[in-house]
Amino acid sequence: MTQPLLEIRNATKVFGGGFLHKGEKTVALDNFNLTISGSPATITTIAGESGSGKTTLANAVLGFLSPTSGQIFFKGRDVSTLRGQQLLEYRRDVQAIFQDPYEVYNPFYRVKHIFDLVIGRFRLARNRQAARDLIEEALKVVGLRGEEVLEKFPHQLSGGQRQRMMVARAYLLKPSLIVADEPVSMIDASLRAMILHIMLKLRNEQGISFLYITHDLSTAYQISDEIYILYQGATAEKGDTRQVIENPHHPYVQLLINSIPVPDPQQPWGSRIELPSEEELRTHTASGCRFYPRCSHRMDGCLTAQPPLYTVGEGGHEAACYLYESKSMTLPHPASEFREQAVLRPSSQFDIRKAKL
Repeated sequence: MTQPLLEIRNATKVFGGGFLHKGEKTVALDNFNLTISGSPATITTIAGESGSGKTTLANAVLGFLSPTSGQIFFKGRDVSTLRGQQLLEYRRDVQAIFQDPYEVYNPFYRVKHIFDLVIGRFRLARNRQAARDLIEEALKVVGLRGEEVLEKFPHQLSGGQRQRMMVARAYLLKPSLIVADEPVSMIDASLRAMILHIMLKLRNEQGISFLYITHDLSTAYQISDEIYILYQGATAEKGDTRQVIENPHHPYVQLLINSIPVPDPQQPWGSRIELPSEEELRTHTASGCRFYPRCSHRMDGCLTAQPPLYTVGEGGHEAACYLYESKSMTLPHPASEFREQAVLRPSSQFDIRKAKL
């Protein structure tokens, strides 16, 4: 059996309430499991609303925080035990693209400084010419030229250029995995396809896998191979991206997809949804299904324990819902065919996979 590139086993992260709320605890990630084989390279999406645990997971994989319990393995090694040279190799092999392209640059330095730091820290080149060649190669991958950008200050670049520079910086180290945390959420829509196309190019041509963090199911649908949809820190549904989005099984995932607006004045919105009050959410027992207060299919058994992941389709398609404890049970797909075709399926005009740099 081939050793996975990244394996997360039962990872849980609990944050305390701080000085003002010492008795309170927040479970940001709850018993999360994930495997990325790395061969072939894949794009694995972690999707969910704000507060679902996506960024906590990304920070744990990058080593910025440690799980309260559980383990994270990279190429068979427990990340929490890495020290010295092994930790440096891990830092080189796992790179990040962050959400805000405006905050990752020091405004007092020219943008070439971010490349100089990487080359110096990891000793990638013996002389200036070799370093310049490496930088030019990385910039070429993202459709930029050194003479156009390297001598400029961050404020002189567009948001799209800044984000492409961050992709180039990550590629400079030839990593095995890039953690992309909402990489297109703060740039213009016209530039999003370009960044996502670069990710596809790095996967297909350079063999780099991605852990893609996003709340945007439409971009996940277009570029990712596998998807994990989180709800309050736990996996609600996972599997092949097209299967999960085109045929969702978990009530939350169905509701999430059905909430995608359709740009058609003739297409009516669905029925009004009544959400529980904050008091109802606070009194809900933590031992049961977290979606219970908002679920229209809830049963008394949902309060006994968190539901495990049940197989609901082929290719590892699983949903954490007691409705599928019996394999004969299915729910109707609430998302209309029109919504699926108009929003989730890209037209040839806007297909990211056909985009050009």
